[in-house]
Parts: sequence; structure tokens; C-alpha cells
Amino acid sequence: MTPFDTFVIVDWSGGNQGSARPKADAIWACVARGAEVLPPVYLRHRQAAEAWLADTIAVERAAGRRVLAGFDFPFGYPAGFAAVVAGSAEPFALWDWLEARVEDSPAANNRFALAGEINRRFGGQGPFWGNASRTDVDGLPRTKATYHNPFPERRAAEDRAKGAFPLWQLAGAGAVGSQAIMGLPVLNRLRRRFAPEVAVWPYEPLDVPVALVEVWPSLMVGPAPEGWIKDQWQVHEVARIMAALPPARLADMLDVSAPEEGWIFGLGFEAE
Repeated sequence: MTPFDTFVIVDWSGGNQGSARPKADAIWACVARGAEVLPPVYLRHRQAAEAWLADTIAVERAAGRRVLAGFDFPFGYPAGFAAVVAGSAEPFALWDWLEARVEDSPAANNRFALAGEINRRFGGQGPFWGNASRTDVDGLPRTKATYHNPFPERRAAEDRAKGAFPLWQLAGAGAVGSQAIMGLPVLNRLRRRFAPEVAVWPYEPLDVPVALVEVWPSLMVGPAPEGWIKDQWQVHEVARIMAALPPARLADMLDVSAPEEGWIFGLGFEAE
């Protein structure tokens, strides 16, 4: 595998448009090339983030640079979910299924309604839970009090990653489920837009110019120093750390087999 030249790390959000002023729990991105780490970029909503990502990848490719883009949400679900919902255990079948059904704008999206629709297939008490909207959603429990999950609670990666949250949780501190529902359609469009130059880890061989990789900043980054927003700090540090890895060591870390559920970059290499 030839070395990557550029690392683009993105902290995602499943919510609606953020404020004009940079804040936490919004979308942040950072680009690193070798020892150079550019200032993190604040992106108010997913539409702006998708446009920024497309432009950034296009610029890097036009310059002949190989790109690794990391995103802090799960690329796959626990075993069995994709086959039941999308009709195939192949992860991109589920990406296609979600892209066709997710409705998104800066001011609103249908993530809770879609989760409720999925839950109603299984009796209306799971696998998803956590409704942060003001309106009750048929089939989507607000809490785990009446929750029932017909699938495994966690992926193998979450079982191994201390502190990682199951992606069935859509709301509340640490929840990542909304980010996945709202993020996978964006990755699916980027994958299609830059085909055949893009591959998704760990589902496809990374023998093309652009790699999309799942990251979890909390695995490798500590608390933010004074003056930094947590998400701003995390994308900066993850980009810096990954760009500094020797290419052979990075290749070792990317040598993973998880063909359905996906994996979190760096598991098993936490000491580094």
C-alpha cells in the first residue's frame, strides 16, 4: 500500500444546524499533511460538511495526493441487522437503504421517524431508542425502560473499545446512533461521486487513492487544553497523530477483517 499524503478527520453530528458561532457537539474537520496540521474547520450542518469534503477530496486528488478521511461514527451495525432491514448482510446494501430513506436539511431531519419505522418491524420497542424531539414517535422509546433489542447490543468493536456507546442509542450524552443514520448516506454519496478512486475500510482493499475510515477520537485523544473546544481539539489531534504514523505501521493498523460490522481504527494499538 502506498503511503497516504493527506489525512482528513471529521467529527460528525446527527442534529440540526449549529449556531453561526463555533461550538461543541457540531461538525468539525481538520486536514493534516505530514507535519503540517491546518486549523480545524467548523461546519454548521451536514450539507456544508458534504460540500466541504467533496471539494477537499477533489483538491487533494487534483494535486496527486492520496487521502485518508476519518469519520467518528460507525460504518456498520451489529451482525444480522443489515440482512433483515436491507435484505443483505453486505454493508453497502444498508448504506443504499439509508440513503434512499433519510431526509435531511439544515433545519430538520427524519432520523427519529425512520428509527421508529424500523422499530415497528420488530414490535416497536427496539433496536433503537432515545427520542430527543418534542413529538412522540410511534415505535421509538424515549428511554431504555421499555426497550427490547432483537439484535446484539454491540458490535465486536464496541465490546473491545472501553467506553464506546452502542449505536442503537440516538440521543443523550455519548450517543452515536444519530450520527450513523445521518452520516452513512453522506459517505455513500462521496463513495459514488469519487468512484472508482475511493474504498471504505475495512470492507474494501485500500489500493485506491481515497480511503474512508471509521475513527473514534476518544480512543486516542485526551481532554482538550484551555482555549480549545473538545471536538475542535480532537479532530486536530487525530489528524496529527495519524499523519505522523510511519506508513508501514499505519498499514498494520489497517490490516483488519470485519466484513459486516466494520471496525474502529486503532483498536489493539491503544498504547500508540
